[in-house]
Amino acid sequence: MSVPSDPNRLIIFDTTLRDGEQSPGCSMNLQEKLEMAHALKALGVDVIEAGFPIASPGDFISVQAIAREVHGPVIAGLARCNPADIDRAGEALRDAERSRIHVFLATSAIHREFKLKMTPAEIVTRAVEGIKRAKQYTDDIEFSPEDAARTELDFLAEVCERAVEAGATTLNIPDTVGYAVPEHYARIIRHLKTHVRGVEKVVLSVHCHNDLGLAVANSLAALQEGARQVECTINGIGERAGNCALEEIVMALRTRQDYFGLTTGINTRLLFPTSRKLTHVTGMQVQRNKAIVGQNAFAHEAGIHQDGMLKERSTYEIMKPEDVGITKTELVLGKHSGRHALRSKVIELGYHLDDSQLQQVFDAFKGLADRKKHIYDADIEALVESQLHAGTGTAPLWTLEAFTCNAGTGTLPSAAVALWHQNGNIIRDSATGDGPVDALFKTIERITGIDVELLDYRIRSVTVGEDAQGEATVEVSYQGRKLSARAVSTDIIEASALAFLETINRILLRKVNDRLKPTDDVPQELVPNTETTAGTTPTPTA
Repeated sequence: MSVPSDPNRLIIFDTTLRDGEQSPGCSMNLQEKLEMAHALKALGVDVIEAGFPIASPGDFISVQAIAREVHGPVIAGLARCNPADIDRAGEALRDAERSRIHVFLATSAIHREFKLKMTPAEIVTRAVEGIKRAKQYTDDIEFSPEDAARTELDFLAEVCERAVEAGATTLNIPDTVGYAVPEHYARIIRHLKTHVRGVEKVVLSVHCHNDLGLAVANSLAALQEGARQVECTINGIGERAGNCALEEIVMALRTRQDYFGLTTGINTRLLFPTSRKLTHVTGMQVQRNKAIVGQNAFAHEAGIHQDGMLKERSTYEIMKPEDVGITKTELVLGKHSGRHALRSKVIELGYHLDDSQLQQVFDAFKGLADRKKHIYDADIEALVESQLHAGTGTAPLWTLEAFTCNAGTGTLPSAAVALWHQNGNIIRDSATGDGPVDALFKTIERITGIDVELLDYRIRSVTVGEDAQGEATVEVSYQGRKLSARAVSTDIIEASALAFLETINRILLRKVNDRLKPTDDVPQELVPNTETTAGTTPTPTA
């Protein structure tokens, strides 16, 4: 991507699928990554960093699939400055309509001494060689001096200048550990603008982490000094405390266009739907008071605020909720509502379903309406997300057939579960536990043969009222890898079982992906080997 002809047009580089996915518990499977990539394209991002191709066979396949299927945005793959990484990225991006290889190499003294054990001269040589090798695959090369915010300014300028000479078209200046503060970070950009020959020919980019809560502030400070690409993620997910949040940087520029004078190509009305989609895919909830997309972002409880809002909305709102895709009011649906009303609500919430999918959602809606007096937006979203997940093309190995739980004062909590296996068998077993949910989870582990460490378990009401749907979120650890899942039901025990079982199915699916060769095409059959889990029916416990 060349320097934009409009000096006030900001390039949005989204790394949700790469840096964001590195956030503990936020890993995604192939279908989920494709779903998010299409959502990012619809949102209007300029560059999608699809992954780190050499990191794993699954990452390679995901980058390859996104490169083949998603047209419009530039598709980028990350690579260290070594031949194997760069060649793998080039291969994964081979079929992309527009591709970019993003190479990086640490430059700070602490990284040179303790991680790389390389001299400054060796760093420069390795960076130049990496860029030149990447140029064999694409003309769009981004170079990142990792931990730039803690790198000596003169050496940082030297590395960047040599990177431009070698053919880099974007210079990204990462605050890798979130160490910078706005003036400090702005000073780095100013220094590079005045000390790097040829800097006017490339795009200056920023990549800020949020360890001190300053990722957005630092990014905005850099933009004032001439940076014209921001690397960010939906909901600000990412390593440790996360990255610069896309929705925050975009709405800061839009709301204070008078101050920054910059524009983006983002369709802001899709910010909230895209945020919710990522939440459903990863199971990581957005905090209620999160800027722009949090549940409280446009809520007013204080009497003074409410009085002001009734008189003039702008007294306490600097943005319109509609501008980020949040509906002002909820259309309450009930069992007498028809398919047309449901379709209208689904479209209003930012989803696009075909007739078959809509029929499935409508049937589930009617069943829910028989159990609830009122159906709210969040209920509809839950039904749609369940249908989209069910239609991803990856059939789960295990499906919940039935369960019962016993608990009470003076009673040993127990659970009995029947799971339907993909091979057609129904496996039944039971177990006891510290409570009904613990017994339920232990029974599922016994049947599937997968033992996990439960890291987090949360229940919340999706909507309001005694008949509200309950959402269960489960985070587990398996062989050092964190996975999370969510499920919704009017029965919170059922929701808990469904969410826990989803993590088990994801573990089994990942086992298959890890066995695939990196050069394979996108697999048509993601079916785990069931020989070790589908034997005879386990003997029920007492």
